[in-house]
Amino acid sequence: MKISLFQGILIGVFGLGALIGLFVFATYTNSNHGGTNEIGTIVIWGTLPKAGMQAALAAITQTETSLKNVSYVEKNPATLSNDLASAIATGAAPDLILASQEELHTLSKLITTIASATLPASTFVNTFIEEGGIFTAPNGTGYYGIPFLVDPLVLFSNRSILSSDGVAKPPATWEALTGLAPNVALLTPTRQITRGLIALGTYANVHNARGILSSLFLQAGVPLSFHSANGVLAANLGVTGSRGAPPGQSVVGFYTQFADPSKVSYTWNASLLDSQQMFRNGDLALYLGYASEARFIAAANPNLNFDVAPLPQPATATVKSVYGLTYAFLIPRGAKNATGAYQTAALLTNPFEQAIAAVATGLAPATLTQLAQVPANPVAAVAYAEALYAKGWLSPAPADTDLVFSGMIGNVISGRSSLATALVSAEQSLSALLQQ
Repeated sequence: MKISLFQGILIGVFGLGALIGLFVFATYTNSNHGGTNEIGTIVIWGTLPKAGMQAALAAITQTETSLKNVSYVEKNPATLSNDLASAIATGAAPDLILASQEELHTLSKLITTIASATLPASTFVNTFIEEGGIFTAPNGTGYYGIPFLVDPLVLFSNRSILSSDGVAKPPATWEALTGLAPNVALLTPTRQITRGLIALGTYANVHNARGILSSLFLQAGVPLSFHSANGVLAANLGVTGSRGAPPGQSVVGFYTQFADPSKVSYTWNASLLDSQQMFRNGDLALYLGYASEARFIAAANPNLNFDVAPLPQPATATVKSVYGLTYAFLIPRGAKNATGAYQTAALLTNPFEQAIAAVATGLAPATLTQLAQVPANPVAAVAYAEALYAKGWLSPAPADTDLVFSGMIGNVISGRSSLATALVSAEQSLSALLQQ
């Protein structure tokens, strides 16, 4: 397989000099599938499940034999940054890191930046989804990584519940979804929930609450974080607004209404089981999860009659947004085979390799060319479509973000804080974490 122009640009980045870089590029470009091994041994540490990545690599190396010495080690996202720092300190760093933007902020000091002179912005933008731009280094100086796969949030629906209540298809807007609560949710005379419409309003028992809130903020035009003019990364939860209620307050107010027993939209509370488990058990009509969860849900309950649809959008939205986990290949400091690592990352963005990886993992490709190919699998078709308008934000470590978001939601639904106070406090806490 010949290497693309884009990949050719990338290969020389981490060579020992221009001459070596050109030599590597020349010899690699002229190679076809076969027994050659220009790339060498590559160890990837990643946060995606081992089974899917190993299956992808096994299938890819049947044709792309230059990747035969690439191995994958699954790492816990919560400890990845510390593990990598220790490995670099002891001279045992892996050659590649595969992680989502949720780990990027904590990993950024351990990553080698790809200079924009090597990877032009026009090439990057024309190759990858819009969310891939989150891997751009501050001030446009280069890129932290090469986007690989994306896992967008989707709407799972229990078809049996919806059809029994006369609902022909899942709601496409949040307004339509809210209107279903009185008819679909089952409550006792004392307002005890026996069947929920959707899990929203609390935090600890809402699976993917971090991603759901991120989606709602992004759909409201709230970026959640930004680089100031002097390059400082800070939080922005939409605490102020030029007209009407600040957008951040509207987001938190919408989210928490579903856990308010005084509202007609009441359909969830903190005493219920985890939302994914409730959906698997057939006790929840709608569930917000990542596209990759479809396989797990189907395997956990083969009798569950469910469908997958795009995440609802605001009725007034003119453009679509959805939170997605975009996974990218990052070159860590201290990588022993940095040139081979970059060749590996570049090869895995080819259409053939992207298609195999998407099928093996249940995620969508991060390249625009491959996303133009509509897959036959209905879950994949939704994920591919959403990948084009997926968005994200540079966040603190996921556990830290959860603490802030959980505190914000808990303070509102308990009445300890007003929407405005809880939102301002959360924004300040996130900014402090981002600037550590």
